[in-house]
Amino acid sequence: MPERLQVPRGTYDVLPEDADARVAIEATARRILEGAGYRRIETPTFEQTEVFARGVGASTDIVQKEMYTFDDGGGRSVTLRPEGTAPICRAYVEHGMHKLPQPVKLWYLSSFFRSEKPQQGRFRQFWQIGAEAVGSDDPAVDAELIVLLATLLAECEVGGLRLRVGSLGTLAARQAYREQLQAYLRAHADELSEDVRSRIELNPLRAFDSDHPGTRAVMAGAPLLLDHLDAADAEHFATVRELLLRAGVAHEVDPTLVRGLDYYTRTVFEFTSVALGAQSGVAGGGRYDGLVEMLGGPATPGCGWAAGIERILLASSGLPVAPPPVDLYVGFDSPQQRPGAFAIVDEARRARMNAQVELAGRSRKGQLKHADRIGARYVAIVGDDKTMLKDTQAGEQFEVDTVGLVARILRDRRGMR
Repeated sequence: MPERLQVPRGTYDVLPEDADARVAIEATARRILEGAGYRRIETPTFEQTEVFARGVGASTDIVQKEMYTFDDGGGRSVTLRPEGTAPICRAYVEHGMHKLPQPVKLWYLSSFFRSEKPQQGRFRQFWQIGAEAVGSDDPAVDAELIVLLATLLAECEVGGLRLRVGSLGTLAARQAYREQLQAYLRAHADELSEDVRSRIELNPLRAFDSDHPGTRAVMAGAPLLLDHLDAADAEHFATVRELLLRAGVAHEVDPTLVRGLDYYTRTVFEFTSVALGAQSGVAGGGRYDGLVEMLGGPATPGCGWAAGIERILLASSGLPVAPPPVDLYVGFDSPQQRPGAFAIVDEARRARMNAQVELAGRSRKGQLKHADRIGARYVAIVGDDKTMLKDTQAGEQFEVDTVGLVARILRDRRGMR
């Protein structure tokens, strides 16, 4: 007997009983985001590796350690997308979206891939809902995106939420602070983790993310970027906070908040949930005013976020999900009636009814039991001349002509017996 095969470690099957909750999240996201003017976009599963090496940042863990990169057979390096913002900015440039009314507001629901250690809520293949607004530096863009994300998480009943916000300033304004932080880290290099020491020149801000005890102790006394914002950055951040307060979105300022991607500027934010334990992040994002330009486009501001589907499901108290209703279940007593039953189901489906036909060779008793199991409103058992029709809601059962069965049900549903 062949060895039983399983999915690779860090991946999983979405089973039918899990799919309804995912569909509910998607429907909620579509209603909230499209109601606010965001339109659906999907980018390819794999992109040119340069999209991420240039956009996400060569010094990030994603590019250095976590990307699935391979040769496409023609000497070109391609990568399974590890995140969604850089591909959308690539599409913005490639399709000339800068000619559209700005900002261009987009949302997506896609799968992503990272080669990292699997943990609860962290997989090598995972799904995210994301929203991006490209083409405006107005702080109201940042605030709107955060409010929409807060609304989505609330409607998905994610418990124990905490919103932290911060500002990284503009790339130019951040340079002076970066040099000051680098000098501080070099002075304490012996106390830092090897990973943080190796990034002092490339990405010193990631030291704030370290869970290494020595590094954490050093960073407790590190200079903070929020104390070094220029006037324009400080005003932008203050306006975002004011708009959040006006919208009733509770938040706290975290001066140590950084994101794992190099393209972030100014506003950054993260939603966490106590329901998730150590891996508490549910969603997050921020502003990326230089990313489009990094990918070959014109200087273009942008802001966005991503929310993990698996994280939402783990932190949710249980989405109210109901399977699609079954309007009609059609069975039969003998194989001779199978074609007639099949024709009835086809007619019912063309009349936009949710209809199922007996497919397992059950007895009449078994068919009635199965119809009850799936919650069918009407049950029809096809006979030689007549068909038994049962209205389970009214508790009535009667014989009808097989030919007019679907029309009879439609009249019955309109109260026109």
